[in-house]
Amino acid sequence: MPTTPRRILPIIVAAQFASTSLWFAVNAVMPDLQHALGLPPTAVGSLTSAVQLGFIAGTLVFALGSVADRHSPRLVFLLCAISGALFNAAPVLWPAGALDLPTLWLLRALTGFALAGIYPVGMKIAAGWYPQGLGRALGWLIGALVLGTATPHALRALGAHWPWQQVMLVVSGLAVLGGWMVWQWVPESTHLPRATRLQWRAFGRVLTDRRLRAPVFGYFGHMWELYTLWVLLPALLATRLQGAAISVGAFGVIAAGAVGCVAGGWLAQRHGSARVAAGQLALSGLCACSRRSRWQRPPRCSRRGCWCGASAWPATRRNSRR
Repeated sequence: MPTTPRRILPIIVAAQFASTSLWFAVNAVMPDLQHALGLPPTAVGSLTSAVQLGFIAGTLVFALGSVADRHSPRLVFLLCAISGALFNAAPVLWPAGALDLPTLWLLRALTGFALAGIYPVGMKIAAGWYPQGLGRALGWLIGALVLGTATPHALRALGAHWPWQQVMLVVSGLAVLGGWMVWQWVPESTHLPRATRLQWRAFGRVLTDRRLRAPVFGYFGHMWELYTLWVLLPALLATRLQGAAISVGAFGVIAAGAVGCVAGGWLAQRHGSARVAAGQLALSGLCACSRRSRWQRPPRCSRRGCWCGASAWPATRRNSRR
């Protein structure tokens, strides 16, 4: 089997990081959006759910249509990165006074739909280049997703005086850059599986096969906890911090998960996926249960928040491999 060029994984990781920065772009500038557009406090939950629902719809469409099997995954990644960037930047270009919450919700849902051609397709591209040792590669890829999710908060912190429009445009530029990197520097792999007919009976295995059911439902429950933390994090930090420090704290807590992903891959190779996933799920759950009492101690809340963030994504990553 030909040796995979060393540059492939770093390029895919960097592209995944850049393009998935679209995910929480609005959350990083939510206070500015609420002030500029008069959005209600509940808008943060509504717009976050829009991205998630769009992503779910997108993954179903891409899977049922075997889009990344019938067409070049590199091309799919590029087109989705460009599309997601356009949907993300659309609020900036929208006519003054015409942008309202329903329109913004639709644009975020379309952004989520485009992300379905970035995150899963990026992992498919990696799987084609790393048929052996995929677990370690996935650790880096999902770590890049986490870091990309945290990036809008870092941009908000660096450009504390930037208007929200500038933050959104920079994020869109990053997404396009990520798509271009995959298209330009990652050639097609010869190890990608060919498209096959969809096996509807396989859906039943989620309920009947215990080995599959356990990680699927563990992943499902963990996502509720994880995204709740990510959405509420700026508001929680705002009770103790002010200004750019809120964005710095949010970036630190979320980005800690990237370290956890890489560490999870290393640990799983030595101790087994199931054991690492169970341990990390338990640790993350304990962090969630104790978060309220611990948050009342401001001097240590940031460090403990980073620990909770680091414990979260290794569990997700190990479950996704089962």
